[in-house]
Amino acid sequence: MLSEFEIIRRYFTSHTTGAVLGVGDDAALVRAAPETELAISTDMLVEGRHFFPGADPLLLGHKALAVNLSDIAAMGAAPRWVFLALALPEVNEQWLEPFSRGFLELARDHTVELIGGDTCRGPLNVCVTIIGEIAKGKALRRTGATPEDDVWVSGKLGDAAIALAHLQKRIALEPKEFTNCSRALHAPSPRVRLGQNLIGIATSAIDISHGLYADLGHVLERSEVGAVVELAKIPRSDALQRRLGSPIALAALLAGGDDYELCFTAAPSRRAEVAALADKLELALTRIGRIEQGRGLTIVDDKGVALDLEREKFAKGFDHFG
Repeated sequence: MLSEFEIIRRYFTSHTTGAVLGVGDDAALVRAAPETELAISTDMLVEGRHFFPGADPLLLGHKALAVNLSDIAAMGAAPRWVFLALALPEVNEQWLEPFSRGFLELARDHTVELIGGDTCRGPLNVCVTIIGEIAKGKALRRTGATPEDDVWVSGKLGDAAIALAHLQKRIALEPKEFTNCSRALHAPSPRVRLGQNLIGIATSAIDISHGLYADLGHVLERSEVGAVVELAKIPRSDALQRRLGSPIALAALLAGGDDYELCFTAAPSRRAEVAALADKLELALTRIGRIEQGRGLTIVDDKGVALDLEREKFAKGFDHFG
């Protein structure tokens, strides 16, 4: 059986060029570029809480890094270095090989270097810490949204949550619908390039990991403003649209979590720039509402009537202790 250090050498050690010192010492050494700040985020994925027992290790490796890249994207930063801590119930090379491949392939796609971490025996748990760089004072934040700003989202929302609902037998999707929706659940695409291109355009930003209602709510709280969002404008798949009369589908769209799209605000004068950015990135960017004076988020139907949502439930979104 492989030892801890053999696991690290075989599956999680690679040549680094951006770090002063990577895997193999007591600590990594990095050197930030002049006039930059470091954006640092940590996420943990626990078997049975964030993914099903027996989940595909290739997809799990991808997602473990993708959720951290999404946090860096929301700040507008460039991802640079990552740490990986793994608790494993056993040393299983048939699991380790695809997991490390999924993780490292996505890391290479975003020029991220794995420079350290830890392994131990225990219930399956994946913990990732990521470090990004951004020019001093330029990071996107949850503060900064002001009245009259537009509210935008990238991509489509709700597919991951409705795919999960299908797996939990709370809703039924056709096989092709499930295949399409499950990509969002198992292999999300972090919007790193979008975040970097929003510098100078967006007034605030957040990644949608706990659901639109909750995450936009965080922006409103930090910016001390309110917002009105039009339900009809929130982008969603055909599969979700066909089931929108179901409370489960509506909850998936507004509060499901696991979208890993970006929600951002920008002045109306920036609409042409946002449209140009959508064309440049070949990524749908949809204006779904506006920032207003006051507090809280209101979702309205196509007649402008506020939806009677269970506010506590929707505002909470996905909760790790729920």
